[in-house]
Amino acid sequence: MGNVQNRTDVILIGAGVMSATLGTLLKELVPEWKITVFEKLSKAGDESSNEWNNAGTGHAALCELNYTSERPDGSVDISKAIKVNEQFQVSMQFWSHLVNSNLIKNPQDFIMPLPHMSMVQGAENVEFLRNRFEAMTNNPLFHGMEFSDDSKKLMEWIPLIMQNRSSNEAIAATKIDSGTDVNFGALTRMLFDHLKSKDVNIKYNRSVENMNRTSDGSWELKVKNVESGNIENHTAKFVFIGGGGGSLHLLQKSGIPEGRQIGGFPVSGIFMVCNNPEIVAQHHAKVYGKAKVGAPPMSVPHLDTRFIDNKKSLLFGPFAGFSPKFLKTGSIFDLITSVKPDNLITMLAAGAKNMSLTKYLIQQVMLSKEKRMDELREFIPNAVSEDWDFVVAGQRVQVIKDTEDGGRGTLQFGTEVISSSDGSIAALLGASPGASTAVHVMLDVLTKCFPEHIDEWEPKIKQMIPSYGLSLMENPELLEEIHASTAETLGLIEKKTVFS
Repeated sequence: MGNVQNRTDVILIGAGVMSATLGTLLKELVPEWKITVFEKLSKAGDESSNEWNNAGTGHAALCELNYTSERPDGSVDISKAIKVNEQFQVSMQFWSHLVNSNLIKNPQDFIMPLPHMSMVQGAENVEFLRNRFEAMTNNPLFHGMEFSDDSKKLMEWIPLIMQNRSSNEAIAATKIDSGTDVNFGALTRMLFDHLKSKDVNIKYNRSVENMNRTSDGSWELKVKNVESGNIENHTAKFVFIGGGGGSLHLLQKSGIPEGRQIGGFPVSGIFMVCNNPEIVAQHHAKVYGKAKVGAPPMSVPHLDTRFIDNKKSLLFGPFAGFSPKFLKTGSIFDLITSVKPDNLITMLAAGAKNMSLTKYLIQQVMLSKEKRMDELREFIPNAVSEDWDFVVAGQRVQVIKDTEDGGRGTLQFGTEVISSSDGSIAALLGASPGASTAVHVMLDVLTKCFPEHIDEWEPKIKQMIPSYGLSLMENPELLEEIHASTAETLGLIEKKTVFS
């Protein structure tokens, strides 16, 4: 079978939310293009996009304190929060378009309204939160946010967290009701069902073993059927590598110069999940705290209401951990085989720079259940061990690269697209805010890789995403209009019980 050639226009590697989003955008823009998807596992959305492998926060920077930093003078820089929020609004508009066009149904199966809150303890942190609140509420993107350091008010907002606390404890929170819980696994599966109905060829149990350029500039992929062991050859003009933690190895196999001197550092996560329905019923919010000193940004502790399989759950975490695997289903040799001659110095520099992070991760791995319970009790003072079980979350591979401002071996906490100069291949690396900003990131891929088509595609993109090319912050009337219409379409208006 090795010599059979299968030609297609676009190949998407990995059946996660990123490939699902890119495939859906392309099918809207150029329905005649042939698309083939390869996924190593037996179904879509089973790695990083799976609902148990991520926090499900619709990352709109409403509650995540790591998107807002304190300046030396005590003022708060919200520029990153603005950027993340604008990007999430793009996702909301696209999802609304899909629902309005009947391409996906029952939005409540993947998105639910849920207050987003930040909570801090200690006088200094309370002052920071107050300054952050003032900076954010001056911006139309964050209208509707409330602040309180009054224990009676906080008892109304977060009764489970406020029970058995002394009234003179310095504690404060912000709350905004326009937050969401997103089941990215369900969304991914919905999008792939839609793509299948549009004749996209989705091949599961397929591992991409290698890739090479052909004389006409196309990419030829060697694809292994993991069940039968058979090898197939597939060629395409454009390849997108959206394999989560597996993307780095595939980027290296492509041999493009843009992929050189880039490494990856895997971080695993563990959540605690409440098994007591009475406790679950007492909490209705995503409440984010402040990361401990030395902790990576993705280890910000949070107590989250989640909606999974239309059932309310309560999760706390994540506790960071270390595994050399790049995927939950990966190999223990993933990290070592990702070190190549061109990124060796970058990786060594990162190791030297991040000794404190390595130490922190080792400490986290060694934590006993009781020690983890102690951390949970900072949120729920009277939490009982028997009420909580563990669930291992997905692997996140943070990008390591040389940067002008950070120097050699800088660990990047974010989502990054690496594409070839001719736009024939792109890879998505990194982690949070990831899935929440998938639509913005995939539009970025289209702009970088198909510059010759963007002008002709623009009217259709604007139809799907009315704010395309505009800043919502600078267009408050459009922002209000989009907020209202997406909330209506996606069923995010509280007390709305009838879904058409």
